Amino acid sequence: MSVPEESHLVQERRQKVERLRTRGIEPYPWSFPDRVPTSSVVERCRPLTPGATASGPDARVAGRLHTIRQHGKSAFLDLEDQSGALQLFLRVDEVGEPAYSEWLSDLDPGDLVGAEGSPMVTRRGEPSLLVRQLTLLAKAIAPPPEKFHGLKDAELRLRRRYLDLLSTPETRARFRARSLFVREIRHFFDEHDFLEVETPILGGVASGAAAQPFVTHSGYLDEDLQLRISLELPLKRLLVGGMERVYELGRIFRNEDLDVTHLPEFSMLEAYWAYTDYTDMRRLMEAMYLRLARRIAELLPGVPAAAEAPALFQPPFAVVDFVEALEEKSGLHGILDRSREQLRDLARAAGTTIPDASPTGKFLDKLFEHYVESTLTRPTFVVDHPVATTPLAKRHRSKPNRVERFELYCRGIELANAYSELNDPDDQVRRFGDQLAAKGTEFYAMDRDFIEALQYGMPPASGVGFGIDRAFMALTGIPTIKETVLFPPVRSRP
Repeated sequence: MSVPEESHLVQERRQKVERLRTRGIEPYPWSFPDRVPTSSVVERCRPLTPGATASGPDARVAGRLHTIRQHGKSAFLDLEDQSGALQLFLRVDEVGEPAYSEWLSDLDPGDLVGAEGSPMVTRRGEPSLLVRQLTLLAKAIAPPPEKFHGLKDAELRLRRRYLDLLSTPETRARFRARSLFVREIRHFFDEHDFLEVETPILGGVASGAAAQPFVTHSGYLDEDLQLRISLELPLKRLLVGGMERVYELGRIFRNEDLDVTHLPEFSMLEAYWAYTDYTDMRRLMEAMYLRLARRIAELLPGVPAAAEAPALFQPPFAVVDFVEALEEKSGLHGILDRSREQLRDLARAAGTTIPDASPTGKFLDKLFEHYVESTLTRPTFVVDHPVATTPLAKRHRSKPNRVERFELYCRGIELANAYSELNDPDDQVRRFGDQLAAKGTEFYAMDRDFIEALQYGMPPASGVGFGIDRAFMALTGIPTIKETVLFPPVRSRP
């Protein structure tokens, strides 16, 4: 029975590990001190003419080998680290025949190496490091995927993100940009005097959204606990306690389906601002998204959607009324006068799959999703939703049966959800009760501790929540949310 080609390669690499150890060389040493980024070596090469070598101290660099090319008594090794790429130049007359031959026989593409030598520019004008000493830092037993041309198998890219990062520069650039994008969000709220806080992930009841929670069990407490589905109610308790501007950026868990815009585990930011209403929060979101758009254009200049983002997200954003937009796009009229059963039938006729027992607000949301969301290609605030959709928002001051709420959409993706926050404890009890009485499959669970906190007085406030992953999608044009997270959920292999 023949051995697969990859198994031969792995076997050969394992044999090299043993040969190294026989010669007293550790193929997985503990450290490589005093290294500098390869970009600093490239910078030292800029003033040099072809064939020249830099004066001054030697440089020590480290990274992963991509290719090895040998030409008689010389060899060229392409090394890459986080800062960029650098060519290593090996010459027999510089290091001696024994070291030259041993290094080339020991090394393979994918190995991690350290090199010490002088910055130089080859006769062809390539910034390089003239190597005097080479150190193997980690032998790669498995060969790199597809010779570093990038993974083409979509499932493999998600299952083994480390290989995707290793072999695809665009993926590394995207996730570097995502990290700096999150940093920019924090800077924005910090500069607007919001305090970042942390609230529990585990609790007795998961509320603040209409979603199915994950449930676990505490051995110490001997009781079931639920993973949070929202950040909202703990942060509002902080408003009661006198913290006037707070935000949290953390993980949220919802035991639901996975699609192009939904994950069961995702990153969300929620912020609460005392003594303001949803119109103040609209202005804050316009300022934030313009800033993020400008930053993402700097980080990913070669991505068309990112380059276009600053112009797209110029304030003021468009504003449409939830009911008016739904009636206009659907051709339906008197939406607020329809019964739950009528709305259910309309949602079914539109092709949505939703349980019969769902509450009224869910049918309205599904109708809006079907008829309107995909048309919102530019940044647009959808405002003043029906009361049935939103039990945590303050009733509208001038529109009956509405609440003061907005959702921000762009490119068909929801980018923020905000309210003038309900702070009347008695009305909050009634609104929770109305949802529970509907006996739907999706409702806002009654959090009695939150009701008790409201009884001590919560200032008028606005609050906003948005998914970090979706925001990154919209600003970069990424078509699926799985490509915005490093390790998306995938089904177990059979």
